[in-house]
Amino acid sequence: MSIPQFKPVPAHPPIGSRRPPPKWPHRTNANEDTVATGPVRHRPGRNTLLDVVDVAAVVVTYNSTRHVGALLDSLPDAFGNLTYSVVVVDNGSTDGTPDLLADRSDCDVVQASNDGYAAGINRAVRASPQAPAILILNPDATLDPDAVPQMLTVLRRRPGAGLVAPRVREEDGSLSPTLRRGPTLGRVGGLSFTRLPVFAERIEIPGEYETEHEVDWAVGAILLVDRRCFDALDGLDESYFLYSEETDFSLRARDAGWTTVYTPSAGAMHVGGGSGESATTHTMQMLNRVRIYRRRTGDLRAWLYFGMTILVEVRRAVLGDRKSWTTVRALLRPSLRPPQLGASTGYLPG
Repeated sequence: MSIPQFKPVPAHPPIGSRRPPPKWPHRTNANEDTVATGPVRHRPGRNTLLDVVDVAAVVVTYNSTRHVGALLDSLPDAFGNLTYSVVVVDNGSTDGTPDLLADRSDCDVVQASNDGYAAGINRAVRASPQAPAILILNPDATLDPDAVPQMLTVLRRRPGAGLVAPRVREEDGSLSPTLRRGPTLGRVGGLSFTRLPVFAERIEIPGEYETEHEVDWAVGAILLVDRRCFDALDGLDESYFLYSEETDFSLRARDAGWTTVYTPSAGAMHVGGGSGESATTHTMQMLNRVRIYRRRTGDLRAWLYFGMTILVEVRRAVLGDRKSWTTVRALLRPSLRPPQLGASTGYLPG
């Protein structure tokens, strides 16, 4: 069969892949990772391994035994008649996730040291076959039938689209507000102070989820990414370790002329917090928000954003959120910041 290819996008200047897609199977540094190869999931009835697929799905797990099985079970119906591959990078799980994955025949598994979520995604992409699109998935998500063809149709139909996000629901079936506005000084505190949606990054207006449209960025639990866009940006920025990597990627993509598109025609469910939430991960989230703002605006405005972030976290702590006390201490004392971020050498996180 012939694999459909994307048509050139005249709205963009030619974008060359600075990191050519590898042939499959691909092994990363043998001293770093162990790759357990298995059959690629593809069209029913085909028994041969494919060097090129329509979509390469990539997943990063960390203590994900409660959820990753359901995600993998949902994929055959979610991909419909598309050819696809599934690569799961396990970032050093200790809860039995490696054994669970080893018992499955529907994915390739890369055992890796925990260098962070972005590093895991980049590693999974390198271990995947060639594909014009990459599907980034959290292990605690599941996809509805034919969700991926619907997303791929949007990616192909809209000139300049670099990322496509589906309509996501919570575990109880309610709408999950996954769409976001870009970070600004006015949006540091979200709805905490003004109660006005315009001052929040998170978009909670139900009508915004009813029609297909461009957005600043979307939560990265389920994202379909044009491979040319991924390569042009050299993948996800691994310095964030955890949180803000999808924000950074979407905003950098927009800077380069690519758009992020939301479509309600594709559905998915996301449990959230599948790898656990703690004071440390909350601290990472808030520090990374400051870091991404500084990198995009410069030090002067970043100092204001940093100070306002401290005030927001103090308020949350006083109102009873104990995790925020840990975050406040880390914001004020660089030595207490998570070392994985590399943000402990200066007072203003960078």
